[in-house]
Order: sequence, then C-alpha cells, then structure tokens
Amino acid sequence: MAVGAGFRVLLAQRRREWSTGGMTHDLVIRAGTVIDGTGTTERVADVGISGDRIAEIAEPATLRGLRTIDADGLVVTPGFVDIHTHYDAQIGWDPLVSSSCWHGVTSIVMGNCGMTFAPCRPDDRAYLADCMESVEDIPARSILDGLAWDWQTYGEYLGSLDRHDKGINVGGMVGHSALRFWAMGDRSLDGDETPTDDELAEMAGLVEEAMEAGALGFSTSRTLRHFAPDGRNVPGTFADTRELGALVDVLSRQGRGVVECAPRFDGDGPSEPRARSELAWMAELAARSGRPFSFNLTHTWANPEHHRLVLSLVHAARADGAALSPQTTSRGIGVLFSLDSSTPFDRHPSWQRLRELDPAGRRAALGDPVVRAELVADAATEPTADQLGEFYVTGVDEPHVRYDCDPATELPTAARAAGIPMAEYYIDCLLASDGNATVYWPILNPNLDAVAEMLLDDAIILGLADGGAHVGQILDASQPTWFLSYWVRERSLMSRARGVRRLTADGARLFGLEGRGVIEPGAYADVNVIDWDALALPRPTFAHDFPLGAGRFTQRGEGYVATVVNGQVLMEDGEHSGALPGAVLRPEREL
Repeated sequence: MAVGAGFRVLLAQRRREWSTGGMTHDLVIRAGTVIDGTGTTERVADVGISGDRIAEIAEPATLRGLRTIDADGLVVTPGFVDIHTHYDAQIGWDPLVSSSCWHGVTSIVMGNCGMTFAPCRPDDRAYLADCMESVEDIPARSILDGLAWDWQTYGEYLGSLDRHDKGINVGGMVGHSALRFWAMGDRSLDGDETPTDDELAEMAGLVEEAMEAGALGFSTSRTLRHFAPDGRNVPGTFADTRELGALVDVLSRQGRGVVECAPRFDGDGPSEPRARSELAWMAELAARSGRPFSFNLTHTWANPEHHRLVLSLVHAARADGAALSPQTTSRGIGVLFSLDSSTPFDRHPSWQRLRELDPAGRRAALGDPVVRAELVADAATEPTADQLGEFYVTGVDEPHVRYDCDPATELPTAARAAGIPMAEYYIDCLLASDGNATVYWPILNPNLDAVAEMLLDDAIILGLADGGAHVGQILDASQPTWFLSYWVRERSLMSRARGVRRLTADGARLFGLEGRGVIEPGAYADVNVIDWDALALPRPTFAHDFPLGAGRFTQRGEGYVATVVNGQVLMEDGEHSGALPGAVLRPEREL
C-alpha cells in the first residue's frame, strides 16, 4: 500500500509524542489476542489508544489507560471495512448504519453500482430517489423525506456528510448514473445515445470535482438487471469505451481511486462470450489508467463454471499489469421470508389476508384451527415442491440462523420427512418459533463449495453485502459474522489471521484508506474486541423504522464485546454507547 505524505508526517509526529514512554492512554484494550489485519500472526498484547490513533502495542498488562477494556481470552481485530454498501440513503437518518454496526464494521464504502445521489440538481432529486428504489429497493418516499438534499455537486454532498453525525466512517464513489443524467438528461437512458464532446467533458469535469473533494473512485452499472422507473436500463448501462475511458482517465490523472462495476455477465445464451468481453474492456482500461477495477462475481447453478472462467481471465490480466479485483460474498445472496414481511405462499388469498393483520394478529391466527386449515388447503397445489426447491427453513429450534443450505432444511424435503404438506410444515415451524422462523432462498452464490473456491483466491475481495439495499427482501450486512463464525471458526477454511485480513486490510488497501484495516502504532483506532466462540447470528427481524414507516429486515450480531471507532467506544455488547465518532473517508493522494 502506498503511504500518503500527509499520513507519514502525522505518523512521525505521533510516534515522537508517544516515545516519551510511561504515558496514560485514553483507552487500553488489555491482554487480548491481537490479530492485526496483516494476515500473518497473532499475539497477546495490550493496545494503547490516544485520541483517534493507536499509540502503542505492548506486552500484556503493561499499559495504563483512563479506561481499560479487559480482553483476556478475547480476540482484538481491526474494525471491519465493508467496500460494497448502499447506505447512501440510510446514513441520512440512521447514523449507526445498522445492521452493519452490529457486525464489527467501522468503515463503509457507498456509491456502488453507479448509483449515487450526487451530483444532483434540485429538480432531479425525485428521479434519483425513484431510480435508487428501482435498482436497490430503497423506498423513494423514505429517501426524499430522510435526506437533507443540501448539495448539488459531489463535493457538496461530502460536505453534507461531514456535517452529519456518524457512528462509523463513511466514504463513497461518484456514480455514472447521476453523472450521465446531469449531463444528458432523459437522453442518458437511451441505449443508442452517446454523449456529445461537450457532454462528455462535463461528465469528466464532474468526476474531477468529485475526486478533488475526496471521492474514493467512480462506479458504473452495465448489468441488464438494473432498471430505471420507466423500464429502461439505468444511465451508463450501454456506455462505450470512449465514454468509460474518458471518465476513468480522470482517476488516472488524479493518481488514485477505484473503478467499481456491476458487469454485464447476464443475458441470453452462454455466459462465456460476455465474461470475455467484460474482462477485456476492464483489463484494457485498468492497464491503461493504472487504477484498480473491482466488479461483482458470483456462482449460479445456471452457469456453474462462470466464476472459474472469470478468475482465470483475471489472473491473466493481473499478470499483464491490470489490477482487477473481483468481489464476492461469503454466503448466498438470498431473499428472506418471514411472518412479519412476506411468506412463500402469499400468492393465495388466505395468506394475503394474514398479511393484513398486525404481527400479534398473525401469530394468533396461525393457532386458529379454522384459519390453519384454510391456509393449508389454499397452498395444497401451488407453489410446487420444484418451485420451493432451495428454500431453506432456519431459526426454528433455536434463536439463531444458518446460511449453509443444509439439504435436510430445504422446505419440500423437510415437509416430506415430516409427512405433511409444505404449508402445514411451514406453519408448524412458525408456531414452534413464536412466528420468528425464517425461510432463506439463495439466488446467487448458492453453492458453498464454489464460494469456498473464491474465498481462497487472493484476487478476490470480500464485498457485495449490499448493506442498506433491498431492505425488504435481502439482508447480507451480517456477512462479517457469518464469514468468521462459519468459514474460519467452524470450517477452518483459512487461518484466523488470514480471515481477519480479508475483512480489514484487503478492502482498506484497495481503496487507499491509509491507517485503516490494521492494528499498528499510528493507525486509526478502529478496533473490535470479540468473544470468538460466541460469534453467532440471531434471527433477522422486520422493523418499520425507515422514514414514513417503511419496513426493512435487521439482524444483530452476537460475540462483539466492543467496537471502537476513531478511538471512541461505539458499541458495547451490542448496544450503542451514545458516541458518534465516525468520519468521512478521504484517501491520501498516492505519490
């Protein structure tokens, strides 16, 4: 990682201050097993924090602090860095950016997939809100009501974030969709339209302004799955290499920034031609610009060899000097069903009537023999067992959920084993869990063997948790807890040191976040104190806590004793301390 000049000067200054010895730190995390984010070793040590920085790491029980956290028998890691979120809206009303705050995340990157709220003229706010709802399933009415909208340029947007209280650190990329709509208006959504020279220069100027103000990069979407409210693909979907190259060249001139892309791997017919064409343009621009490119990569049953082909192309491109870093998840990206949100049987009138009741009424109705019989009868023939294949029931017998797709928990299989219809089995699961059982339907990354292959490939970056997006259907912001508890602790896929690096330094290094993602003297004091054996995921819950009462899934994490952000304790045993120490992430310029 290239170290910025400003960071080096500050580090030298802090080391001079701390070298006097014998000082009392603001906070000491005492005698924990420190896993520092570098991916190498573990050691039992004290971590001394002064102000917003890690001051020193010393032998256990040797440092003094105004406050001490006893970490004996616990694990101490850097705060987790989540590089793929869509909290662009939620940060406006939820300074903790839950659910991420409950899973050790201390720094997030927003503005992924080309979707941002800046640059934005006042008359275009409703369009950008509607477009975000269409693509990322964040209610537009909540967005329009919950954001300050006191900006037009991206730099003004970052200034608004500076003024806003934050629990964790927040950075973002400037999105192609907003840039193109600003410069081209409605023409930006037409697939056969290209920008004029003046329009392209205007877009490049907006990227320049964003980067100068502290944007972490530029993002775009090429997937055919991202639609604007009128059914057309979002602006930028069909941009040619002339347009993309002009925008990426700005990052090249700046000497920093990441290009992130939702690629066009989808479409009709075999995926191989699309994989090759997408990797070709990304590799070409990455090599020409010298900037890293990151893009989404997942496994699907329809194209089971796709991830292997892409990774082979990635490694060939990296050997030729193109910094390509695909990102994937540590579990399936899946839709959740619950009694408080929606169920797999909601197409039937009786199940629709159930949804009209409040949560207590729904639970009471399930215990009514007449209602139960009607619900089971309505769902007797549809959906079929084939339609509900790969729908997994979890959180029935205990208050925790699993995402390992155990075949025995597949809804049709479990119902056959119980000798009863699927709807009746589902109702029994709900009654046994006081209505809290969850059905999980992984659509992307459903094969954990393929996920393991990707997690072990160091070209891969952990991402795609999509925190803040698809709030009524998907909840993958708890990815760090699942990754550590399942892949590292339970499956021993990799060492704890390597696993922690995956969640910390890897993402910080990619985005040039100097002093984040590591525990070392001079680094920012973003730290987790974890009860390793207690890491677990409670059942998701459905809350109506967005502006104007919109609903979303939330999920707590267990095992996090403390999360420290910029030297202040943010979370203690899963509860907010009251502090809001987060900052806007602006990278140091590389030399």
